[in-house]
Amino acid sequence: MAGQQHGIASNEERETLGRRLRQARQRSGLTVRDAAREIGVSIGTWSAVENGRTRVDDDRLNRAAQLFDIDAATLRAAAPATDATAPGWRDFAPLQLPPPLAGALEAFVELGYHGATIRDVAERAGMSVAGVYHHWATKQLLLVELLDLTMNDLTQRCRAARAEGDGPVRRLTLLVECLALYHTHRIELGFIGASEMRSVDEPHRTRIATARRDIQHMVDDEVAEGCRRGQMSTPLPREAARAVVTLCTALSQWWSASGELPPEAIAQQYTRFALDIVGACVDAPPA
Repeated sequence: MAGQQHGIASNEERETLGRRLRQARQRSGLTVRDAAREIGVSIGTWSAVENGRTRVDDDRLNRAAQLFDIDAATLRAAAPATDATAPGWRDFAPLQLPPPLAGALEAFVELGYHGATIRDVAERAGMSVAGVYHHWATKQLLLVELLDLTMNDLTQRCRAARAEGDGPVRRLTLLVECLALYHTHRIELGFIGASEMRSVDEPHRTRIATARRDIQHMVDDEVAEGCRRGQMSTPLPREAARAVVTLCTALSQWWSASGELPPEAIAQQYTRFALDIVGACVDAPPA
């Protein structure tokens, strides 16, 4: 008998549940493939659950809680105003990935997705080829996991940054700061996100592309609102918003930690560039 659908009504509630499930799975050392097999769903379905894109019924949620050794009530609990599981959006602890994902990230950045083999991934992970295949059946699933991780983290940070702002100019400034910080502190993930979307197969491509558009729409909305209020003067708000986001995402193509400017200084520069692009009516951007 099918389990009853749990009443996760809003996108925010689904995303909170998905984030908790993903964190619990990662703490358990399981991959999406492992979890999907044990819970009895497809890899695509479980990935969608962790991304807050679909609901999960009570039976499967209870099965996941048992698998991940976490109280089901903790997973279901309403998020507080500021979810304690969310990091500060300006905070970037050293990136810690399971060895196969770390090896895949290194190999894809160095050799490109199509140039890298599972043997290249295994060598960088310090594992056997069979060991990598035990958890990730294909190279494609490694790429998808890296891109899902990137978009989940970046979306969460952008929402937190935007929520701190009062008015479209300030919110745009915070969003640009967030995007610039991410594409420097997480330069390898940003590089893969910019260069390897063409390598992603369906249905994953549509899901990841939707997450990218959601971030673009945050910036679109603030520029449109700034123009409506007379606080920005660009005659082309949609095009200006896209130029701003492209400016930030391109950082992962050229910025280097060995350069003269650290991420925080780059972020301050880019907020000024962005405000100039949209014709913001301010003397200087907030720090």
